[in-house]
Amino acid sequence: MEYDRLILVMRRLALEAGDKIMQIYEAEDFEVKVKSDDSPVTEADEAADAIISAGLRAEFPDVPLVTEEQAASHLEQAQTFLIVDPLDGTKEFINRRGDFTVNIAFVEDGVPTRGVVYAPARERMFYTMADGVAVEEHGPFAKDAPGNRWSIRVANSDNAALMVVASKSHRDQATDDYIGKYAVKDMKSAGSSLKFCLVATGEADIYPRLGRTMEWDTAAGHAVLSGAGGKVVRFDTHEPLVYGKDGFANPFFIAYAPMVLLKKA
Repeated sequence: MEYDRLILVMRRLALEAGDKIMQIYEAEDFEVKVKSDDSPVTEADEAADAIISAGLRAEFPDVPLVTEEQAASHLEQAQTFLIVDPLDGTKEFINRRGDFTVNIAFVEDGVPTRGVVYAPARERMFYTMADGVAVEEHGPFAKDAPGNRWSIRVANSDNAALMVVASKSHRDQATDDYIGKYAVKDMKSAGSSLKFCLVATGEADIYPRLGRTMEWDTAAGHAVLSGAGGKVVRFDTHEPLVYGKDGFANPFFIAYAPMVLLKKA
């Protein structure tokens, strides 16, 4: 894989999809449908998916592509593939809360090694460089050339005063019980894969997820966090979270800065 070209393509497609998403987001109204798994989908999800899928297939025709909005793509089992969530945080989008992202990632041998997370309503963009190092780019986000960007790094965590980030739409008692095992300085809520990015930038130390996610929800954020020195492990065994699983469903997991002393379930 030509990583330099891959990053430029993923970044450009994320920005193009973000423009379309914001066009729909800022309209007076938009259509919301319900998928077979009872999750919501909007015209923004579908429009962004069309932009990204067409672009990736044109640029990388020989690389398998898995995308949330195309069920047929879920049948293709591979260990190396591109994976897309064109609008992560659909509930945040519907409720106009802003915490939604465009996620595009490249998985190699079951590990997300490159990815981009773009939050158009928050005007924040995170991605891995060709060498795998994670950066945040400062706008205005020209599509043909990256702007100012700086390397991001996880926090040097203090286990006596941890910052925890948790889901805004999927918080439950089990999550609160697990968080209660730590000495917490403060907590914040965020939607979509922004939670991975907040750990990657050192704005949070740990993100536990005790709820249903799919690989397209997590791969891009996982890649960014890994590029910033962080880790993502299974909740039950603390073994690395791997990709290309049958059905692309994730177990519960923990994303964290390595200085955090993980607690058992």
